[in-house]
Amino acid sequence: MQREWQGSTDGNKWMQQQLINCFRFLNLRIYYAGVAVVVPFYMLFGRGFKTSYSFFRRRIGRGRLRSVFLAYANFFRFGQVIIDRFAAYAGKKFSIAIDNYEAFAELASAPGSFMMLSAHVGNYEMGGYNLVSEQKTINAIIFAGETETVMENRTIQFGRTNIRMIPIRPDMSHLFAINRALRDGEIVSLPADRCDGSERTVACTFFGQTAHFPMGPFATIQQRRTPALAIFVMKESVKGYRIFVRRLALPDESLPKKEFIHQLSQQYAALVEETVRKYPTQWFNFFDFWAETNNETDGKK
Repeated sequence: MQREWQGSTDGNKWMQQQLINCFRFLNLRIYYAGVAVVVPFYMLFGRGFKTSYSFFRRRIGRGRLRSVFLAYANFFRFGQVIIDRFAAYAGKKFSIAIDNYEAFAELASAPGSFMMLSAHVGNYEMGGYNLVSEQKTINAIIFAGETETVMENRTIQFGRTNIRMIPIRPDMSHLFAINRALRDGEIVSLPADRCDGSERTVACTFFGQTAHFPMGPFATIQQRRTPALAIFVMKESVKGYRIFVRRLALPDESLPKKEFIHQLSQQYAALVEETVRKYPTQWFNFFDFWAETNNETDGKK
């Protein structure tokens, strides 16, 4: 399945570094205004508009004009999130509220490892600067194809908060790093809403239709009986974010492996859907999330 957005931030190293430098003395609203002007061009000539529009039209159930407006807002929010990321690299401070911090603190202070499952909603990277553990290293599984500027600045920022980055590699070497971290009682943080070509998937009901989620994170939890949190970091104002922490209830250990994984992944999918319905313009999946299911259905006709 060819996805319409490949995951890396636009712009070369020089452009991105100059952007960071400018953030040190310019107001965020100036950049937001620029995004508002540029978004229509992305909608007309870029990628992702059709799938964004289809999401609001078919999954959220909005009218045609409303769906166009929401697709615009989706692109605009995405631009804001990217700007906020670079602003943080420049030292800008954001106000962060944490909902249910106790769930994180309990696992962070207890012996043993645990997993933090994110999704492509809001601005999860912002959570890495605020939701931290002094007792345990957080191992963040990240996309390896990001630009040099982004990776360098992530290294600086995460280095201050006891976070180690583990890029996803084609040779699957990141799996050994994940196993090592869990064995050593550390925290593993990774997205659990994209399959990225993996054949090991689990079917979940998502926005009223079957969608495929990656099996890996849930199979790891099942195998190790590792506690897990779902973490979503959502933008609420110009300089304000809210982190939602949700503890995943592990299914009955007596269940067969396949059913255990399905119940756990469905629980996660329900939390993602709940969050997206609350913040519909902050779901940044610019491809048809249900394409595999649609193709399977078409093949049966």
